[in-house]
Amino acid sequence: MSAPVKKNDRLTVYIEDLTHDGNGVAKVEGYPLFIQGALPNETAQIHVLKTLKNYGFAKAVEIIKPSPDRVDAPCDYFQQCGGCQLQHLSYEGQLKWKENMVRNVMQRIGKINAPVLPVKGMKEPWHYRNKAQIPFSANEAGQAIAGFYKTKTHSIVDMERCLIQTGEADAILAGLKKELAAMGILPYNELSHEGMLRHVVIRTARATGEVMVVLVTKKKKFPQKEAAVAIIQKLLPNVTSIMQNINSNKTNVIFGDETVNLWGKDVIIDTIGDVRFEISARSFYQVNPEQTEVLYKQALDYADLQGDERVIDAYCGIGTISLFLAQKAKTVMGVEIVPQAIEDAKRNAALNGFTNTYFEAGPAEEVIPRWYREGKEADVLVVDPPRKGCDEALLNTILEQRPKRVVYVSCNPATLARDLRILEDGGYQTQEIQPVDMFPHSTHCEAVAWLELI
Repeated sequence: MSAPVKKNDRLTVYIEDLTHDGNGVAKVEGYPLFIQGALPNETAQIHVLKTLKNYGFAKAVEIIKPSPDRVDAPCDYFQQCGGCQLQHLSYEGQLKWKENMVRNVMQRIGKINAPVLPVKGMKEPWHYRNKAQIPFSANEAGQAIAGFYKTKTHSIVDMERCLIQTGEADAILAGLKKELAAMGILPYNELSHEGMLRHVVIRTARATGEVMVVLVTKKKKFPQKEAAVAIIQKLLPNVTSIMQNINSNKTNVIFGDETVNLWGKDVIIDTIGDVRFEISARSFYQVNPEQTEVLYKQALDYADLQGDERVIDAYCGIGTISLFLAQKAKTVMGVEIVPQAIEDAKRNAALNGFTNTYFEAGPAEEVIPRWYREGKEADVLVVDPPRKGCDEALLNTILEQRPKRVVYVSCNPATLARDLRILEDGGYQTQEIQPVDMFPHSTHCEAVAWLELI
């Protein structure tokens, strides 16, 4: 059956929802159209761009009846940059949409009927990111450009500032690219694999004010090192660490395997609640520290620790959630497949004086059953998997070992709903789901689920 619309059609539609990319969704005779620039509850005139068998794409030409939550996006680059999708939706509207999105996903994918609470958002949802990864390149005239990528491309939008990054990132965006030519440093060309400077990564510590700058270069030999250090110190007087990472591969992966110190410390120190963390150039660390504390406190509340529990933290990373739990648990054992992350977790435990933690590198679905065979059983199990959700073998392990309580921290409500269904079918009951807005002005939403064995 052919689509009820064709390319270049113009028609008026009602917008029902948003996609994960931030596009409006309308249906014409049941045929979905994904519409750039449209918001739920709007009536819009649209121009059809492309039709496929089961859905099509369009753009809004005129908003005939705007949503009451529509606002003017404050960022000059909003229509070009792919970093934010929802700046034209009020923050209150974003939180309402995210709550409904989580609830709908739970019911549609997982048939989960547990209460979904209102999203915990931010009082000031701007300049929250403590990590900026800025690609550098050159325009047709050979001048350095830096910014962020257009949606679903590797074309850089040349920018001077970003409203969700810190002031330190803005200083690099606006300042460093103007200094490259004078220093004789060529920005990297991803297509030709020529040039020197690929990315600049800026990490800031909210609690201590420490700042790390990482220059990602194609080659290790770097004659302009001293000049680069001096320029960065001029642009960022509060910088405490300047590192170089070498990535000589023809790839769009940001970091290479080798990192060297150009000036200052190897790490910066930040805190979440009362727990301190060392952050190196390549450490995984949540990018919104204010909301990370909200997220982890929620996980701790759902764990409901009284002081005598044994806790297992699967996908423990550098120990961020583990150390939060260790403040109230008898013991916490963390497992993570990345060995370097486990070394970071051990170092962070020592930094805070924890003696009730144990960390081991390996696949959670292999390590945890062995722990149980060794008598290291858990009263509470915490999981914080990547976007793809829990490994099937880990879910089977949970159902076999049957800890009394499971706390599931998720960055993808769709895979959370899928995994909750499996756990509920295996004897657990979801008590409550708390969404947390870690990424204002994007369509992403994290959530924490609390399950009890029944």
